[in-house]
Amino acid sequence: MEETQPSYFSMDEFRFESGKRITDAVFEYKTIGEPSFDDDGSINNALIYIHGWSGDFASVRRIEGLIEHGGVLEDYFIISASSLGSPGSASPSTTSLGDKFPDYTILDMVNFQRKFIRDKFGIKRLKGIIGTSMGGFQALQWAVSYPDEMEFLIPLVTSYRVRGINYAVFSYMNRIIEEDPVYMAGEKPERALSLASMFMYLYGLSREYYQGLENREIDHAMDDMGLEGLQMDPYDVVWRNRAAMGHDLTGQLHRIRAKTLIFGIRQDQYFPPELETVPMAELIPDSELVIFDSEYGHLGINEIWKYGEVIREFIGSE
Repeated sequence: MEETQPSYFSMDEFRFESGKRITDAVFEYKTIGEPSFDDDGSINNALIYIHGWSGDFASVRRIEGLIEHGGVLEDYFIISASSLGSPGSASPSTTSLGDKFPDYTILDMVNFQRKFIRDKFGIKRLKGIIGTSMGGFQALQWAVSYPDEMEFLIPLVTSYRVRGINYAVFSYMNRIIEEDPVYMAGEKPERALSLASMFMYLYGLSREYYQGLENREIDHAMDDMGLEGLQMDPYDVVWRNRAAMGHDLTGQLHRIRAKTLIFGIRQDQYFPPELETVPMAELIPDSELVIFDSEYGHLGINEIWKYGEVIREFIGSE
C-alpha cells in the first residue's frame, strides 16, 4: 500500500459523555478511493476502518489486500482515522492537556468519528464499518447506539465486553504506570512504559508461536517492545486503557440492525472464539461468524485478505 501523509480536520468543539468539552479538537485521518454520490449529492459509498489499541490512521494497511485493485473493497471510499485518545488526533499528548484531558468512553470515541464524518463530509449513513480489536469495540458501539447509520458491520478479533484476561491486562498496565514514583511525580515513567509494552507482547501472538522461538529471540522481541513503549505517552496509555476497561455492551447487542460478519482466530489469546466471538455471534441477530487458524494469534488478522471472497459474498448478499 502506498504510504501517504495523513490529513487533519479541526472541530471547533467536542463534548464528551461526561459533559466536559475540548476546543479545536484535531482529527487525524486518511482516505482511500473515490467517493460516489447519490441524487441528493451525499456520499453513498463511505466505509470507516477503525484501528486497534496501538494503531492509528496507517493501520488500514491491515486490510490492504481487501482494498487494493481487485479487492472486495476497492470501490469504497475508505476513511481510516486515528481514534480519540490516540496520538495524531485529540489526546492527552497532542492537546498538551496531559492529565487534564477528559476521561473518555468507547461511545465518546464513536461520537468523535461520527461528528467528523458529518462535519467534514456531510455523511449521515455509512455503507459499512470495519473495526479491529479495540476498533471492534467502537464498531459494535456504533452499531448499538446508531443502528440505522450503517449497512454492514465487520468486527475483527474483538468482543462486546472487556473482562477476564483482557481486563487484567489493561488494569495491570495502568498499575505499572500509575504506581511508578516517576509518574506520581508528574514526569514520564520510561521504565514503567517499557514494562507495560513488554507485557502486552506476551498475548499478541499464539502460544504456539512463542513456543517455536528460541529464548534469545523472545528476549530480543521483548527488548524491541520495550523500546516501542518509550515512545508512548503515559496519559495516552492510561486514559485509553480506562476507556477499554469500561467497554460492556451486555444486553444491548439485539439493537444491531446492520448485517454483521464476525471474524475470530482460534489461537487468539486476547479473544478466544469459544469465550468471545462465538457468544457474541449468538447475541447479534442474524450475524455470520468466521473462525480461522493462525500461528500469529491476535495479529493473524493481517491475513484477513485470504477471506476476501467470503466478505464479497457477505456484502453482496441480500
